[in-house]
Amino acid sequence: MFGRLMPREGKYFDLFNTHAALIVQGGEALASLVKALVESPESVSRHTDNIDAIERKADSVTHDTLSQLHTSFITPFDRDEIHQLISGMDDILDIIQDVAESITLYDIHSVPADALALANVTEQCCARVQKLVNLLHSMENAPAILKLCHEIDELESDADRKLREAMSKVFREEPDVRQVIKLKEMYELLESVTDRCKDVAGTVEAIVLENS
Repeated sequence: MFGRLMPREGKYFDLFNTHAALIVQGGEALASLVKALVESPESVSRHTDNIDAIERKADSVTHDTLSQLHTSFITPFDRDEIHQLISGMDDILDIIQDVAESITLYDIHSVPADALALANVTEQCCARVQKLVNLLHSMENAPAILKLCHEIDELESDADRKLREAMSKVFREEPDVRQVIKLKEMYELLESVTDRCKDVAGTVEAIVLENS
């Protein structure tokens, strides 16, 4: 049993869990931002500021993790996998920040309600990333981790479908070409959040299969 427990030198799992908690906060803030665009545009700037603050905190955790990687003799798994995992997690919040920035740069003041359905899927993906990262400290959790990886894959596929449906509706119903371009960019970035979550799930799945 003890051979299936990951070594904890360097507090890597604490750093992973801290970053994963920020991913959840980012996913929730993103869903709140899109909801504000649908229901209360006057509060948009508050949500974009929150996302920026979360992303900065995550950058600090990523930096601390990479610093540990350069100074630790013992690591819980392969160094390249640690680098890939924390970088992939950081990519999730980078894309979330990109969504917020696109809303500001493109001066988007409202979006169709369909956007909220897509944002809700990204929030669910972020929540599952946290769950699987929190289980990574022990390979006894391998079955639960792999189940979560599968759920993230299904959510990413659902986001693909919602993206196609939302864009189809925009092309049919939105008469302003500029608004079509803006919404297309925002929708695609929203869907990209689930892509990055799937990338992290793939990294975790590889770690589990190699070490369990």
